[in-house]
Amino acid sequence: MKPLVSIIMGSTSDLPVMEKACKWLNDNQIPFEVNALSAHRTPDAVAAFAKGAKDRGVKVIIAAAGMAAALPGVIAAETPLPVIGVPIKGMLDGLDAMLSIIQMPPGIPIATVGVNAAQNAAILAAEMIALGDEEVAEKVQAWKAGLDVKIEKANKELHEIKYDYKCN
Repeated sequence: MKPLVSIIMGSTSDLPVMEKACKWLNDNQIPFEVNALSAHRTPDAVAAFAKGAKDRGVKVIIAAAGMAAALPGVIAAETPLPVIGVPIKGMLDGLDAMLSIIQMPPGIPIATVGVNAAQNAAILAAEMIALGDEEVAEKVQAWKAGLDVKIEKANKELHEIKYDYKCN
Protein backbone atom coordinates (compact mmCIF):
# COMPACT_ATOMS: atom_id res chain seq x y z
CA MET A 1 0.00 0.00 0.00
CA LYS A 2 1.37 3.40 -1.00
CA PRO A 3 0.29 6.64 0.66
CA LEU A 4 -1.92 9.00 -1.33
CA VAL A 5 -1.73 11.68 1.38
CA SER A 6 1.30 12.70 3.37
CA ILE A 7 0.78 14.42 6.71
CA ILE A 8 3.79 16.39 7.89
CA MET A 9 4.14 18.23 11.17
CA GLY A 10 6.98 20.26 12.60
CA SER A 11 7.07 18.17 15.76
CA THR A 12 5.04 15.51 17.49
CA SER A 13 3.54 18.20 19.73
CA ASP A 14 1.22 18.83 16.75
CA LEU A 15 -0.03 15.23 16.77
CA PRO A 16 -3.05 15.79 19.05
CA VAL A 17 -4.43 18.17 16.40
CA MET A 18 -3.32 16.16 13.37
CA GLU A 19 -4.79 12.92 14.71
CA LYS A 20 -8.15 14.16 13.41
CA ALA A 21 -6.78 14.05 9.86
CA CYS A 22 -5.25 10.63 10.45
CA LYS A 23 -8.52 9.30 11.86
CA TRP A 24 -10.62 10.67 8.99
CA LEU A 25 -8.31 9.22 6.32
CA ASN A 26 -8.08 5.92 8.16
CA ASP A 27 -11.87 5.68 8.66
CA ASN A 28 -12.32 6.32 4.93
CA GLN A 29 -9.62 3.83 3.94
CA ILE A 30 -7.42 6.37 2.18
CA PRO A 31 -3.74 5.42 2.52
CA PHE A 32 -1.59 8.04 4.23
CA GLU A 33 1.72 8.51 5.98
CA VAL A 34 2.70 10.71 8.92
CA ASN A 35 6.11 12.29 9.53
CA ALA A 36 7.64 14.91 11.78
CA LEU A 37 10.00 17.17 9.83
CA SER A 38 11.00 20.68 10.80
CA ALA A 39 11.55 23.48 8.31
CA HIS A 40 14.01 25.06 10.75
CA ARG A 41 15.68 22.05 12.41
CA THR A 42 15.76 19.57 9.51
CA PRO A 43 15.60 21.73 6.36
CA ASP A 44 17.53 19.26 4.18
CA ALA A 45 15.17 16.42 5.17
CA VAL A 46 12.14 18.61 4.40
CA ALA A 47 13.51 19.47 0.96
CA ALA A 48 14.33 15.83 0.19
CA PHE A 49 10.89 14.72 1.34
CA ALA A 50 9.10 17.37 -0.75
CA LYS A 51 11.17 16.69 -3.88
CA GLY A 52 10.55 12.93 -3.66
CA ALA A 53 6.90 12.82 -2.61
CA LYS A 54 5.40 12.73 -6.11
CA ASP A 55 7.71 9.92 -7.23
CA ARG A 56 6.55 7.89 -4.22
CA GLY A 57 2.91 8.19 -5.33
CA VAL A 58 1.79 10.88 -2.89
CA LYS A 59 -0.99 13.02 -4.39
CA VAL A 60 -1.52 15.69 -1.70
CA ILE A 61 0.55 16.92 1.25
CA ILE A 62 -0.98 18.21 4.46
CA ALA A 63 1.52 20.31 6.42
CA ALA A 64 0.80 21.46 9.96
CA ALA A 65 2.68 24.33 11.52
CA GLY A 66 2.44 26.72 14.41
CA MET A 67 4.10 30.02 15.28
CA ALA A 68 6.40 30.95 12.35
CA ALA A 69 4.60 28.28 10.29
CA ALA A 70 7.28 27.94 7.63
CA LEU A 71 6.80 24.22 6.97
CA PRO A 72 3.92 24.35 4.43
CA GLY A 73 5.65 27.07 2.40
CA VAL A 74 9.01 25.31 2.36
CA ILE A 75 7.32 22.11 1.20
CA ALA A 76 5.25 23.94 -1.44
CA ALA A 77 8.43 25.55 -2.80
CA GLU A 78 9.98 22.12 -3.37
CA THR A 79 7.10 20.07 -4.84
CA PRO A 80 4.59 20.28 -7.70
CA LEU A 81 1.97 18.60 -5.48
CA PRO A 82 -0.86 20.51 -3.82
CA VAL A 83 -0.09 21.46 -0.22
CA ILE A 84 -2.75 22.06 2.40
CA GLY A 85 -1.62 24.07 5.41
CA VAL A 86 -3.07 23.51 8.87
CA PRO A 87 -2.28 26.41 11.20
CA ILE A 88 -1.74 25.11 14.71
CA LYS A 89 -3.07 27.13 17.63
CA GLY A 90 -0.27 28.43 19.76
CA MET A 91 0.59 32.05 20.20
CA LEU A 92 -2.09 34.57 19.21
CA ASP A 93 -4.67 31.73 19.05
CA GLY A 94 -3.10 30.48 15.82
CA LEU A 95 -3.57 33.75 13.93
CA ASP A 96 0.20 34.09 13.57
CA ALA A 97 0.47 30.63 12.02
CA MET A 98 -2.53 31.19 9.76
CA LEU A 99 -1.15 34.46 8.41
CA SER A 100 2.26 32.89 7.83
CA ILE A 101 0.69 30.07 5.82
CA ILE A 102 -1.69 32.12 3.68
CA GLN A 103 0.75 34.94 2.84
CA MET A 104 2.75 33.08 0.19
CA PRO A 105 4.49 34.69 -2.76
CA PRO A 106 3.15 34.24 -6.30
CA GLY A 107 3.86 30.76 -7.62
CA ILE A 108 3.85 29.05 -4.21
CA PRO A 109 0.15 28.50 -3.40
CA ILE A 110 -0.99 26.73 -0.25
CA ALA A 111 -4.60 25.79 0.39
CA THR A 112 -5.22 26.71 4.01
CA VAL A 113 -7.89 25.44 6.38
CA GLY A 114 -8.89 26.96 9.69
CA VAL A 115 -6.79 26.90 12.84
CA ASN A 116 -6.49 23.31 14.10
CA ALA A 117 -8.86 22.14 11.32
CA ALA A 118 -6.99 18.92 10.55
CA GLN A 119 -10.14 16.99 9.66
CA ASN A 120 -11.06 19.59 7.03
CA ALA A 121 -7.54 19.26 5.62
CA ALA A 122 -8.04 15.50 5.25
CA ILE A 123 -11.42 15.99 3.57
CA LEU A 124 -9.99 18.60 1.19
CA ALA A 125 -7.09 16.27 0.34
CA ALA A 126 -9.56 13.48 -0.42
CA GLU A 127 -11.65 15.83 -2.59
CA MET A 128 -8.52 16.74 -4.57
CA ILE A 129 -7.63 13.07 -5.06
CA ALA A 130 -11.27 12.32 -5.97
CA LEU A 131 -10.93 14.43 -9.11
CA GLY A 132 -8.98 11.56 -10.66
CA ASP A 133 -9.94 8.59 -8.48
CA GLU A 134 -13.53 7.33 -8.60
CA GLU A 135 -13.10 5.09 -5.56
CA VAL A 136 -12.01 8.02 -3.38
CA ALA A 137 -14.79 10.14 -4.90
CA GLU A 138 -17.36 7.57 -3.78
CA LYS A 139 -15.91 7.56 -0.25
CA VAL A 140 -16.07 11.34 -0.01
CA GLN A 141 -19.61 11.38 -1.37
CA ALA A 142 -20.74 8.69 1.08
CA TRP A 143 -19.19 10.54 4.02
CA LYS A 144 -20.78 13.84 3.03
CA ALA A 145 -24.15 12.12 2.60
CA GLY A 146 -23.97 11.18 6.27
CA LEU A 147 -23.63 14.78 7.41
CA ASP A 148 -27.33 15.51 7.07
CA VAL A 149 -28.20 12.45 9.17
CA LYS A 150 -26.01 13.77 12.00
CA ILE A 151 -27.71 17.19 11.93
CA GLU A 152 -31.20 15.69 11.67
CA LYS A 153 -30.45 13.56 14.75
CA ALA A 154 -29.14 16.59 16.64
CA ASN A 155 -32.22 18.60 15.70
CA LYS A 156 -34.50 15.80 16.90
CA GLU A 157 -32.64 15.68 20.21
CA LEU A 158 -33.08 19.45 20.57
CA HIS A 159 -36.83 19.03 20.19
CA GLU A 160 -36.84 16.58 23.10
CA ILE A 161 -35.33 19.14 25.48
CA LYS A 162 -38.12 20.74 27.49
CA TYR A 163 -38.29 24.30 28.82
CA ASP A 164 -41.35 26.09 30.20
CA TYR A 165 -41.34 28.68 27.45
CA LYS A 166 -39.87 26.67 24.56
CA CYS A 167 -42.34 26.60 21.66
CA ASN A 168 -41.06 23.62 19.66
